[in-house]
Order: sequence, then C-alpha cells, then structure tokens
Amino acid sequence: MEPSPLTQVSRPDSFQPKIVRLYETLFRDDGGDDDDDEIDLSEGFWEEFFLLRPDLAGLRRILAALGPDNILHSQAHTQQLFGHAIQRVRQARAPADEVALETLTIFLDGALSKRYTNPSSDILSVLAGLHDADAVLSDFVAALDTTIRSGRDLALRLKAVRAALSITAAAFHTGLPTYFTHRDLFPSLMKYIQDCDDSTHILPAFYLLGLLVNYNKFEFQNPYRLRLDDFVNDGIIQKMIVCFGETCATLRNAYVAVQDDQPEGWTLGSTLNYIGLGALAPGSRPTTPVPAADETKSLFAALPGPEIGVLLATYDFANANKLFCFNLVTLSPPKKGDPSPLSEFLSLTSYLFQHAHRSYRSSLYTHLSLFVVQILVEDQILVKRLCSDESKVSVRLCRQRQPYLPLVKGDRVVVSIILDIMIDGVNHNLRRRLDVDFYILCLGVLLRLLSYLSRAKTRITYHWSELWRTLLSFVRFLSTYTNDIRSIHRSPEMVDHLVNLLAFALSSGENFLPDPASYDDLFYKLVESGDTLTKFRDSFGLAGRIEVNSIQTLINVSSHYNSLLEGSDKGKTRSKNLSPREVSNVIKQGYDTLSIEPGDGLDRWEKFREANLKTPLKKVARAAIDDAKFLLEEK
Repeated sequence: MEPSPLTQVSRPDSFQPKIVRLYETLFRDDGGDDDDDEIDLSEGFWEEFFLLRPDLAGLRRILAALGPDNILHSQAHTQQLFGHAIQRVRQARAPADEVALETLTIFLDGALSKRYTNPSSDILSVLAGLHDADAVLSDFVAALDTTIRSGRDLALRLKAVRAALSITAAAFHTGLPTYFTHRDLFPSLMKYIQDCDDSTHILPAFYLLGLLVNYNKFEFQNPYRLRLDDFVNDGIIQKMIVCFGETCATLRNAYVAVQDDQPEGWTLGSTLNYIGLGALAPGSRPTTPVPAADETKSLFAALPGPEIGVLLATYDFANANKLFCFNLVTLSPPKKGDPSPLSEFLSLTSYLFQHAHRSYRSSLYTHLSLFVVQILVEDQILVKRLCSDESKVSVRLCRQRQPYLPLVKGDRVVVSIILDIMIDGVNHNLRRRLDVDFYILCLGVLLRLLSYLSRAKTRITYHWSELWRTLLSFVRFLSTYTNDIRSIHRSPEMVDHLVNLLAFALSSGENFLPDPASYDDLFYKLVESGDTLTKFRDSFGLAGRIEVNSIQTLINVSSHYNSLLEGSDKGKTRSKNLSPREVSNVIKQGYDTLSIEPGDGLDRWEKFREANLKTPLKKVARAAIDDAKFLLEEK
C-alpha cells in the first residue's frame, strides 16, 4: 500500500507571532559582519512590520537581552526603524501610526536605557546618526506634537504622550538633548488634557509635564517652567488636580492593601475574630491573610507606586501658580460625598510620613509632599481658608504604626489635619541617624501654622496636649542621643527650630488656644520636663548661642513652678505626690508671679525658596524619571 502523501506534522509547543520574527531580524547580531548589517531592510519588510499587531512583551524581552554593543552594532537597522516609525506617525493612517507609537515607546525605553560608553553620541547614532540627528529628532518631536494636539482620537494621542514620556525619561538618564525644549509641547499637552475626561489618561501627560519642567531647570531658563507662571485656564487646572487626587487615592490604597488600618467599632464579628473564632461570626467571609512581618516590611518598602512621580508636576505647579494652589485647596470632589483632591493628597502624605524611613526613594517623595504643604500654609489667603469652617473635610489618616493620635470622626478644619500629620511625622521617624531635613520641614510647618493662628487670634478645636507631648518627647529623644545627632548636618538649625517653636507657643498660646485649660496643660508638661530641658540645653551647648533666650525661658518657667510645687501644702507634700488637679491649681496661682520674656521674632520664618533646595529637587527628579520607566512598563 502506497504511503499517504498527507503526513501529520507535529504541533509545536508554542506559536511565535510573526512580528516577533521581524523583531529578531531587526536586532539580529551577526557576529560583527558589518557588511550584512549595512543592508537596508526592504519596503515590504516595513509595510508588514507596521501592519502586524505589535507584541510589546516580546519586543521588550528581545531588547532586554541585548547589550549596548549589540544595539550599536545594529544601528543601521535601528535608524531605519526610528525613521520609518516617524514617517508612519506623520502619515496618520491607522493602524500603522498606532503600531509605530507603541513600538517606539518600548524601543526608546529599552534601547536608550543601556549603559553606553559615550551615552549622548551613542544614542544619537542608534536613533539617527550623528550627522542627521538634529533633523530626524526635530521631525520626531514635531510628529508627536501634532499627534498629541490633534490626533484623530484620544487613544492615539495617549500613545503619543507615552512615547514622548519615554524619550524624555531617556534624555534625563543619558544627557541626550531634549528636543522638547526646542519645540514647545506645552500647548499640545494642555489641549490633550482639556479634551480628556479619564484621569488615568491625563496622568501620563501631567507626569510628562513635570519631567519637562525639571529638565536642567537650575542650569538654564526652562521654557516649561515659565509657562506655569501665567497659566490661568481653570478648567484644565481642575482636571489636573482631579487626576492628582485620584492618583493619591490609588497610591494610598496600596498601603491599605498591605495593612488595613481602618478602625472599626465593636461588633460580634470583630470580637469573635479577636479570640480566633471569626469563622463563627454571622455572615463571615474568608478574609485576605495578613502577610508575615518580613513580607509586610518588603511590601511597604516597595511603595509608593510609580504614579507618585506626578507629585513632581504638582509641586512645580503649586510653586509657580497661585491659581493652581487655590484650586487645590478649594476644589470639591467630582462626586458628592467623595473625598476632595486635597483630602486625598493629605491622606497619602500621612501614609508617606509613617513609612518615609522604608527607602531612600520614599523619603524623597515625603520631602516633596512637605514642600507642597509648606507652600500652601505660607499663603496667607489660603491658610485663612484652611483654618475656617468652610474648609472642613474628613481625611483618612494613617494608623499603621503606634503611637496613635486620638481618632476624630467627622469633618475637621484642614489645619487640624495638617497638625496631626506633622505630629505623626515627628513621632514615627525617630532614629539615631535622624533625617534632620525632614524634621526642619515639619517644625517649620508647625511654626507657620501657630504663628498664623496667633496673629489672627483664631482658635480651633484640637487635641493640643498631643502636640506639646510630641515636641517634648522629641526634646527627650535628642537629649538621649546627643552624640549621634550633633554630627548630622543642619542639626543645630533643627534644634533652634524646636526651641523657638516651644517658646513661641508658651509666650503666645493665649492668642490661639481655645481655653485656659489648654494653656495650663502646656505649662504642666513643661514642669514635668524641667530636668530634660536643662540637659537638652547643656548637651547642645545652647547657653552660648542666641537661642539661649528661648531655652532659658522654658527652663525658667519650669523652675518657677517646680519651686511653687515644692513649697505647696506648707512644705509637707512633695510635688510628685500632688494630684493633677492640685498641680493645675498651683499653675493658675503661679501666673501672678510668672515673668515670661516676650516672644518677639520667634514666629519669623523664611518664605519657601526653590533655589535653596536644588540638590533634593534634582534627586526627586531622578527618582521620577526611574518611576516613569516603571509606569510605562505597567501600562
């Protein structure tokens, strides 16, 4: 019997998409055969390349496996890829333009992030060749600009934004000239944001703006930075702020997903859970298992997510544009009953504060959030609103680490929430290798708020005793670890801030504290801390500095009352045996014989100046660039 001409071919384990074979042809390493690499790929190759559905994971995998020398060896082909992709984008015909933009985003990220020997010139060789670089890259920027501004639909325009974000991040990394500073992309980005209603699609454009504003902004007059100063389109500003608020909520929720810190009232279910019988609770459902301590630590260390880079753009707008700040403070939530963008920002800031020590990156963004808060509270019109009842909001504050502040339910004026966040910052970042810059910022915000409340004679409902307890606990911490702290840069400045803040509260508290009992409590806590204050003064050598007046005022008040307490009850009862009420009565009686130095000048502070923060802002910008890479990979 003749064998059948139809033979069954064994089925391959997996099918390779044809586009992946084209990628492999494009980046094939022929072992140094320069003649072969100079061969132009045919027009048919490129027609097929831009018609096939891209396999972005496959392209990323191929690029990741190549070293910088491999990429340079393939420059004839990479230049063709870049040039043909630009051509397809400019022609604006589907689906080739979409394929070109998606491919460019991955290609630019993968090829430009390699460690080249001569980064700037090597990258220009990969993209266009040194002789044609200016013309080709200018064409590329022009094509992106046109697509972002007036592409046929928002999906295509979003792809153009992502491609622009990819090459901008690469330019920061490598020193490649940013051609977006030669052609102003600002109007197109604003037009895109204006036309876009989805915050997740606004995010890349807002993020990109932050990178463009920070490109060498301390070395030359950055045109994007100048654009922020006079931008007055309320509608676009509000869209950016809504996007920022929703991004903050997403980032905060990632912390909650690791450890749910939402306080809950007593229920039968919670009680059964507490004693290990949660399965018996009515309507009980399986719960997500709590991660082990080591796993929790690593999960927290990976946060916040890469979207946090949009905080850089928010900072730059807040620093440059009063209308932006006004909208950030006053904008209502998109839906009634939802948190406002300001509420979500403050909530995220609270979580950043409790986890700032987890990583250097987290610390950088925590500082940046503090810059934004400082800018807001320095504006006398805005801080007045933040202290008024019309600013009342409810904010979810982090409760993932002890000590906990009192839980206050319902709406509160924003200033009371900011005070809570600053207290948490002081309490949860105490380490021998102290982040002194962070503490200077926190103490500075506290001083700005108290000085405003005092001048305006504004009294807010607040648990003031927690503030005094926190500040005096910080004094005790510094007194305990003096040798470690004194060696840290700017520690004398931090100590001065702390002493002056306490002295100011003591001399001016009657102007902003809600009742005599709150003022008495400050005196009571100073009396308790008398020995610590003296040790603090001597440990940091304050007796020989201008701040001697502030620390001596605190010590004198403590000594004054201690002498009264020692002599109370006709000398038969020592002060430590007196009840709090008896101590309070002695404090009230002692006002008549107490002399407090006037607090003139204690509430002076320098206005926020970006020029003083060049180094930390450059570090934040580099972190945002790295996060842009991860953001593009996620999407």
